[in-house]
Amino acid sequence: MFLGPTSLFKKPVHVLTRARVALAVVAVMSVALTACSGGGSGGNASPVPGKEVKNVTFMAGFKPQANLPFVGVYVAHEKGYFKDEALNVTVRHAQSGEHLQLLLAGEIQFSTANGAQVLSRNDQGLQLQSIALIGQKSEQGFAVGASSGINSVKDWEGKTFGYKGTVPAEFLAIARANNVDPAKVKQVSVVFDPRVLSEGRVDILPVFFSNEPDILNNIGYKTKLFDPDDFGVNALGLTYVSTREYVAKDPDAVERFLRAVLRGVNYADKNRGEALDIVMKFAPQEDKEHQRYMLNTELDRAATDITKKNGMGWQTREQWQGMADMLLQFQVLKKPADVPNVFNDVALKKIYKDGKVQP
Repeated sequence: MFLGPTSLFKKPVHVLTRARVALAVVAVMSVALTACSGGGSGGNASPVPGKEVKNVTFMAGFKPQANLPFVGVYVAHEKGYFKDEALNVTVRHAQSGEHLQLLLAGEIQFSTANGAQVLSRNDQGLQLQSIALIGQKSEQGFAVGASSGINSVKDWEGKTFGYKGTVPAEFLAIARANNVDPAKVKQVSVVFDPRVLSEGRVDILPVFFSNEPDILNNIGYKTKLFDPDDFGVNALGLTYVSTREYVAKDPDAVERFLRAVLRGVNYADKNRGEALDIVMKFAPQEDKEHQRYMLNTELDRAATDITKKNGMGWQTREQWQGMADMLLQFQVLKKPADVPNVFNDVALKKIYKDGKVQP
């Protein structure tokens, strides 16, 4: 899994057979159909006094699993929160990274993207806009073997760092914060397989906090993680996104969708066992214990002083400016970001009062 500035995906370690691919495709198609067909408690929206029934499509940025923005949608569907908002929501999942292209083309209304993706697309002149910041911290950290003797960033010098695609800006930022010259760390391109670390082909590997550490632990390889947040690195995780055009055109639909999914996220936080069961309805092909690890990790990293005060998904100009400055410093962005256009907190301010979702 590449954890660079424009990467979202968690690549599987195993190779799927044709039969398993076919089953996976059927499962994904079933999720899309179930979410808008009236099955379960989610069903088609009924008329709500004073609310026009609206049809929208949400496409998750990857396969069905316990990424927290996905969970918010799954729970909202199962608990009837979309019905409460008079919304018919079709839930789809990206197959090959097509979600942002479809969003920008107006074929879907809502999706997910990490903070760097939002900033990078805006840097390219595209109108991607975050409407809620679920991942308050970086999705990625840097793993080393627990018994590797690498105890500080300074110990990275002379070691081999494996990256996928491009060297992540977070790696460069952590190195700079610790007066480490990145040139003193051997940097090599590696495959999307965390076993490159356990097999000793690299000493340091970018990982998603909610994914590879558990995979490695399950094969008996203990890791130690370096978290960008611990070094004051401004990096943001997954967001709910739309386009500036759609947010301006239909702020009512944005507010309704966001209220439902934020109710879902908050419910999941307080009812983790039930939320996991809901995830498994959408992702029956996944390992339940790994999904539990993913859900707990993402919920824990979504809770910060900012969200405890204002509510899950809250976002500020300072957060976005900090990440934009970091990406500009390391030339991920070609020009300073127009931060007020990168995120929109109008709906959040209507939805939350004293950190609680308002009806």
